[in-house]
Amino acid sequence: MRQKIRKTLLLFSFLLFPITIWYFSPYLIIQAAAEHIINGSFIVFVLMLILSMVLGRAWCGYLCPAGGLQECAAMIKDKPVKQGKFNLIKYVIWTVWIIAVITTFILGKNDVTINPFYMTDHGISVSQIYSYIIYYGVILLLVLPALIHGKRAACHYICWMAPFMVIGSSVGRFLHIPQLHIEADKDKCINCGRCSKACPMGLDVKKMVAEGVNSKCTECTLCGACVDECAKDVLKYRFVWR
Repeated sequence: MRQKIRKTLLLFSFLLFPITIWYFSPYLIIQAAAEHIINGSFIVFVLMLILSMVLGRAWCGYLCPAGGLQECAAMIKDKPVKQGKFNLIKYVIWTVWIIAVITTFILGKNDVTINPFYMTDHGISVSQIYSYIIYYGVILLLVLPALIHGKRAACHYICWMAPFMVIGSSVGRFLHIPQLHIEADKDKCINCGRCSKACPMGLDVKKMVAEGVNSKCTECTLCGACVDECAKDVLKYRFVWR
């Protein structure tokens, strides 16, 4: 039941993407920074950073429109992505982007103002014909990696939102804030591999359980697919102090 609810939430989130896309836009932050405006995507990313101190990357597993799109693409290419150095690409993209935002803001003009609906039409992102070109370009950017490389490849390789949550989780652990994790009792594990097959991020959950490092994985979106698939109750959600 939990996975049906989760997938329904992701589907609705993706269907709302034409309305919400500007609230996840890295470019609009730069454009707004030049005018000293704190826009909607700036507010959303700050909220992601703060909430991830407790909830980790649960946003990715339950509410991300890009995640919903890629899980649909997994029905076409249902294979795990290659882990390792390719995951670092998103951090390079994020670092360059953050530097650009800070530099633009320093060089910007006008007094600092807050406008959550910056560049939207009454809060709606895609409201003009040319906006659809940008929208479908973003859709292509997100879906192609998943179709070429496998499960949620864009999340692993190019997502500009994931680093906020990874950093937030690290800050939460540093501050000893109780955090949501998926914990494993590896003594109960029978190595059936159903958890790994169920993982929408294509993670080798079985290996992580055996090594006892599942709670430290920065790519886990806490979707709970592995929890619900495990027949021996090896995996469970828990709030944990680190």
